[in-house]
Amino acid sequence: MRLIGIVGLCLLLSACFTTAKSVSRSDGPMPSDSVQAVTTVTKVSVPHSPLHNFAPTDKFLQCVPYAREVSGIQIYGDAWTWWGQAAKKNYARGNRPQVGAVLTLRKTSRLKLGHVAVVSAILSDRKILVNQANWGGDSRTRGKVHYRQPVVDVSPKNDWSQVRMMNTLGSFGRIYPAHGFIYQPSETAEAN
Repeated sequence: MRLIGIVGLCLLLSACFTTAKSVSRSDGPMPSDSVQAVTTVTKVSVPHSPLHNFAPTDKFLQCVPYAREVSGIQIYGDAWTWWGQAAKKNYARGNRPQVGAVLTLRKTSRLKLGHVAVVSAILSDRKILVNQANWGGDSRTRGKVHYRQPVVDVSPKNDWSQVRMMNTLGSFGRIYPAHGFIYQPSETAEAN
């Protein structure tokens, strides 16, 4: 799928650029005002992503191994334990989203193991997009990777301690308590 996207981008870019040619008609050259200057692009700069690549798979995926691989944050164990482990392993933590950071949800009666998701984009101070695995309510959506899923901060203090995540039906579900964000080590973020 990623190869198709890259090929599509290359085709799109190649369609945007042409080379200038000398054109003449039988009744003489074209007027100078119809000839346009052409700029040739020799290098396209694409920003690096702090998210690591993830190979597509048909395997059932849990949120923890997916978040670990995509973020590069080397924490193991149930999602609800990540917040405490991050402090012990000297990962920076906070209540402001950053692309590449891991949003950690607390353990609840509904989320018995908690949940982790990786921030893929920041839309505003109260809305982000996340990539996550195993977020869904049925066999069609459970165990799958879901990309660019909206999450909104609904906490009274705008500190991301309470969030609503878009469900796989396209609506925002219940409010979930969150610990906050675990940030990538600076060398991991800079390397990507």
